[in-house]
Amino acid sequence: MKSLQDKTIFITGANRGIGKSLVAASLKKGAKKIYAASRNLDKLPDFGDPRVVPVALDITRGDQVEHCANLAGDTEVLINNAGILEPGDILQGDTTMLRDNMETNYFSTLRMMQAFAPVLSRNAPAKLVNIVSIVAYSPLPSIAGYSAAKAALYSATLSSRIELAPHRVMVHAVNPGAIDTDMNAGSNWEMPSPDRIAPSILDAVEQGILDIVPDEMGQGMYAQWCENPEKLAKTFHDMYHTGK
Repeated sequence: MKSLQDKTIFITGANRGIGKSLVAASLKKGAKKIYAASRNLDKLPDFGDPRVVPVALDITRGDQVEHCANLAGDTEVLINNAGILEPGDILQGDTTMLRDNMETNYFSTLRMMQAFAPVLSRNAPAKLVNIVSIVAYSPLPSIAGYSAAKAALYSATLSSRIELAPHRVMVHAVNPGAIDTDMNAGSNWEMPSPDRIAPSILDAVEQGILDIVPDEMGQGMYAQWCENPEKLAKTFHDMYHTGK
């Protein structure tokens, strides 16, 4: 699959942030149909296009995931974007926070992957796109639960890439740095808008790039990691202890 034009795309967490921007960018790519999933349909924007099909979905609900996999049996591209970010350290962090991060960002996304794998295989050539994070490469202790969950998701993404290859399903991992979304509200970092990042993600997906780092901050961190993983670890160490 070299183009998203005329494809049917399923996007989770489509009500805001990167998910909302991915819906808009998919429309511009000429997608045939876009399932725009959100826990609360009242919060889903009016995209003003009949190609957008609103879908109620809480990815932590197994019954809803299975329902959506049956409902959207024509899906050719699955974009797992839905997630949460609850801050906290690993040693002093509340265990509920740690479990919530893991349940939503890892286990629930994994449930989506498992439910839609047969769908994508039937509709191959197809694509599975997981929005992960730059912290998949090295943790930031102030968001330790989120970092651990995203590291687990990245590992699962790589495993599924190998498993689905014979079925002509290409699996992409998107590992952005900080993006100007509600998750990063209050941060004083200079961050790109999701509207700027979403088209870059889809361009890379069309180009067949498997590991996508769509923003300059993330690319700088990824370059450090590629040169020597200890460099990225030191960057996060300094950020944690100095706030810079």
